[in-house]
Amino acid sequence: MLFTFLAMAQPGGAEGGGGGMGAFLPIILIFVIFWFLILRPQAKKQKMHQRMLEDLTPGDKIVTTGGIHATILKVDNDAKTLSIKAANDLKLTIDRGAVARVLRGQDKV
Repeated sequence: MLFTFLAMAQPGGAEGGGGGMGAFLPIILIFVIFWFLILRPQAKKQKMHQRMLEDLTPGDKIVTTGGIHATILKVDNDAKTLSIKAANDLKLTIDRGAVARVLRGQDKV
């Protein structure tokens, strides 16, 4: 793209303007590529994580962002918190956003 941009540059200043929209084409292409490679996948990942947080139910086995493996006992939608059981007698209340992932299938707490 740099070569395209350099090729578009006009040597000398004798000729008139005429750049118009063609001068912005490389910048627009860079933005489109940036959007497809970085912004769009990040937005999709964030939507998936948000959907996972909304679908949490009691009995789900989770891993928190701090690495705690636990089972959900109660979901409080108003306060956006979860009551979890991490060990035999250890019950904690955590923020819903602290859930990193839900364990499925062969994963065990």
